[in-house]
Amino acid sequence: MNTATISPELRQTLRRLKLSPLLETLPERLELARQQNMSHAELLELVLADEVDRRDRHAAARRARTARLNPTMTLQAWDETTDVTYDHQLWNELCSLRFVDHALNALILGPVGVGKTHLAHALGHIACRRRLRVYADRADQLFKRLAASRLDGSHETELRRLAGVDLLIIDDFALHSLDATATTDFYELIVQRHLRAATVVTSNREPPEWLTAMADPLLAQSALDRLQSAAYELVLEGDSYRQRQKPTLNTNQEDH
Repeated sequence: MNTATISPELRQTLRRLKLSPLLETLPERLELARQQNMSHAELLELVLADEVDRRDRHAAARRARTARLNPTMTLQAWDETTDVTYDHQLWNELCSLRFVDHALNALILGPVGVGKTHLAHALGHIACRRRLRVYADRADQLFKRLAASRLDGSHETELRRLAGVDLLIIDDFALHSLDATATTDFYELIVQRHLRAATVVTSNREPPEWLTAMADPLLAQSALDRLQSAAYELVLEGDSYRQRQKPTLNTNQEDH
């Protein structure tokens, strides 16, 4: 059955109801209904389920963009054939998002290039599909934005926004030293989110090393104690995948 079987009147009605995307799949659904002798109610349920699925996917994509998630770093895109090793049982547990439901944290640790950011963003995409509020940012960019918000009087508003998301992802933490202002902001974020909302932190440093990267040892210790006491720790080990992506010269290719 082709699209010519859909009358202009039906097309117009679907457009007025903002259901015109159904036109993409409606012909094949009508053919399926004919082949399987579906009732009108069964066909309607099938067609509307298509639309619900489409809207859910589009809404999840919008939430992911708002959350600043990398669109390529999904669970489906994670390469399980790499030589990176980690606790798969723990990773499966994190993918269930039960830690988010219970306002716990996840620390994803390991050397440069093993996929820490990818796994963190993959968790963010799962959360977006479940209609959760997510925000992801590199630590240096996050603290720069918070510092800038002090200048225009929006600091308290920005802190409340970050404290209020269901899942906050802080990437590459302690890669750069945190000055007194950034240390204070990190402390405030962790205190406000402790046992209220889930936080994922990625770092290529061990948590004890974070203390030396922050300007105020007392605030740093207080924040780290709260963060770690309610956190799973997923440690990745292996060589950088970026090295495997280096361009190579094809010696069999003829010069032109």
